[in-house]
Amino acid sequence: MLKIGSRAPEFVLQSDSGAEMSLTDLLDDGPLVLYFYPADFTPGCTKEACAIRDIHSDLVAVGLRVAGISPQDVDSHARFRDQHQLPFVLLSDTDKTAIRMYDVDGPFGVGVRRATFLISQDRLIKDAVTADVRIGRHKEFIQKAIVLRETAGMRGDTRDH
Repeated sequence: MLKIGSRAPEFVLQSDSGAEMSLTDLLDDGPLVLYFYPADFTPGCTKEACAIRDIHSDLVAVGLRVAGISPQDVDSHARFRDQHQLPFVLLSDTDKTAIRMYDVDGPFGVGVRRATFLISQDRLIKDAVTADVRIGRHKEFIQKAIVLRETAGMRGDTRDH
């Protein structure tokens, strides 16, 4: 997993709508919560996505964006997003390009580690967490990012200072 303080690698992946999106595109409107997850429609990944969905308005209120990456195809992501009414983009990484760049490939190249990164607009990794089983840690991590931005007076300010 990439270290805090390192530069987040650029990637270009297809979104759940079929459009190509890069890390630069995702950072246009503010810092990014980028999370990697193993698979659409699995119990753990559904729980994680819905937990992020439920606090999404708090993320937006402090100028944070969110995107999820997993190796399923665009159609799977579109169905997953629609079924669970996810208000954030899901990116398809079928050949695991970004997954490998962020060093979250599973052991021996099998699966994907559950990891969440907070990335500033200047592409620095400000914080990160992995928790393959303890899914609630990812929601706690995101809630901490929201509180930190609020207490730093960044509510509504989309530029990372």
